[in-house]
Amino acid sequence: MFSHIFITRLKCLLRDRQLVFWTLLFPILLGVFFNMAFSNLNKEETFQAFPIAVVQSDAYQKDTAFRTVLESVSKGSGRIFDLTVAENRQAADKLLAENKIKGYITVGDEIGMTVKNSGLYENILKAFLDSYRHTASSVSTIIKTDPAAVGRGLLNDLGAQKDFTREVPISSAKPDNILNYFYALLAMTCMYGGFWGLKEITDIQANLSPRAARVNVAPVHKLKAFLSGFCAALLIQSAEILVLLAFLMFGLHIDFGTKTVYVVLTALAGGLAGLSLGAFISALIRGGEGIKVAVLLAVSMTGSFLSGMMYGDIKYIIQQHVPILSYLNPVNLLTDAFYSLYYYDTFGRYALNMGLLGVSTFIFCAGTYFIIRRQKYASL
Repeated sequence: MFSHIFITRLKCLLRDRQLVFWTLLFPILLGVFFNMAFSNLNKEETFQAFPIAVVQSDAYQKDTAFRTVLESVSKGSGRIFDLTVAENRQAADKLLAENKIKGYITVGDEIGMTVKNSGLYENILKAFLDSYRHTASSVSTIIKTDPAAVGRGLLNDLGAQKDFTREVPISSAKPDNILNYFYALLAMTCMYGGFWGLKEITDIQANLSPRAARVNVAPVHKLKAFLSGFCAALLIQSAEILVLLAFLMFGLHIDFGTKTVYVVLTALAGGLAGLSLGAFISALIRGGEGIKVAVLLAVSMTGSFLSGMMYGDIKYIIQQHVPILSYLNPVNLLTDAFYSLYYYDTFGRYALNMGLLGVSTFIFCAGTYFIIRRQKYASL
């Protein structure tokens, strides 16, 4: 009997083209759009030398030390500035007005700078000049105090940068700003499995549809009918998640790290959590199917937003100011689990996320069971 109901429900669910679109085709299309929008995001964050100018003057020509330093940071592959020498201040002002440079330097009694706006490049230029002025002042003071320091290699030591700290990476994986968007997309798809769970509950509530009424008068225990349909929905949801995961990994080349088996198991566990969430909301909310869908959609999309799918920094803001909310949000738990598998070499953070997700799934399933087992109908 179980297998018969299972196969029948499987056929019924697959005929629901609207649900298949929203739980499979929509996430795939969204993934394509994400890839188109974010494909060059990391490239744009790579630092590139920016254009500046220095005004030609007798003071600039006489200040050999500054000219040498400025030219050294404006040459080679690791240069900071794309340097232009302007004939006079009027020429430099024209370049700045036409946005051909970010700012220009003047050398006189003091070294000054002129900029049009305030931003990253302007701050870098200011930091460079401040650093040079501080270094030059320190060297001047040392020479006045101890003239013999020049003979002991003072000027050579200026160019020798020494690091007294050592960077130790916590993982061999390279941080990637766009990965979280795709992890959140996959987590959202897992939660979209709630629509299958919602449909299973709706189809056994006799006051909502004639089909549900026929299920209730059939000589099959309602719980057995629900479990058969739930397993059919879980099979469809798991297949859809595997298709999306394969598309992201092999079609869009999204890096999920080397722990592929754990990634697959996490995605399947997320599908079960989403299915149970939908069933719980459907059993809890008293009303028509439209109201249940609206509540489920609001819950899943709010969770997706708070996990960083629409605005990447929001998940870190939540983690900093309202950390309890990040642990109650199943979409965020899944997103963190995927990123933990990618970034961390240990399983501590991953185990915490999956443990909390497992507790949430158990609560949803238990709540659904205790609600539907008490539902009785006076007449059908």
